[in-house]
Amino acid sequence: MDGLLLDTEDIYTLCNNVILRECNRPDLPWNIKAQLQGRPGPEAGEIFHAWAQLPIPRAEYIRKNTELQRKHFPSAQPLPGVPDLLKTLAESGVQLALATSSHTANFKLKTSHLMDMFRAFPEPQRVLGDDTRIPPGKGKPAPDIYLLALETINSGLRKQGKREIKREECLVFEDSVPGVEAGRRAGMRVIWCPHPQLLKEYKGREKEVLAGLANGGGDVQVKEVMKEAAVGGEGKGRGWPGRRDDGWAELLSSLANFPYSRYGIGGA
Repeated sequence: MDGLLLDTEDIYTLCNNVILRECNRPDLPWNIKAQLQGRPGPEAGEIFHAWAQLPIPRAEYIRKNTELQRKHFPSAQPLPGVPDLLKTLAESGVQLALATSSHTANFKLKTSHLMDMFRAFPEPQRVLGDDTRIPPGKGKPAPDIYLLALETINSGLRKQGKREIKREECLVFEDSVPGVEAGRRAGMRVIWCPHPQLLKEYKGREKEVLAGLANGGGDVQVKEVMKEAAVGGEGKGRGWPGRRDDGWAELLSSLANFPYSRYGIGGA
């Protein structure tokens, strides 16, 4: 959802940079931010603090960050093409589920003014970051959140006596690198629509990302931060990523003018 449907990734960066500057620390660089995207809050927090080395207690950082997010999240807006995409998918009879690492409180802050758009996702088919059905340590890049999202759809279909949807019939929309890996490990096709700065960070490694093989970054600083945070091996026993150029993932710069016919969807 963040950075894919809504412009909230830049809001996250703004909030973090306010605190970093107050603590005389550098702004959050994209090689580190790339590791935060898509992950549940606790895991992202470990990575951030391993890098930031803030001179304030973590509880104070959380308080400051929460205040800033409460101020800025209600101004979040849909990214280009998103309202039309969701409308077209819903009107075409596509089964939709939301799978986001945002916890319930933040989800409400970001979406309460956009509920018309989010009605495309039926309430039972919304899986949030604090959903207790996802075991601890099984957030993205583990596939569990997408497998659960599919089950929320299939549960409704079973009740209606309709055929269940198979993993390989699913299309995951993602902006984050850990999220792409999660989708690939779930056995689903993936659309990767990243922030321009994230795409720049992974220039030359796009095929690795699309295969679900690039999570963790490639530079020494990232590896050291991930090691200190003790994050990066979540759920590795479940699901396998793909292969380069296997045709199961595609890079799009925007969700505007989505190629519906390429995916067998009746759209404009």
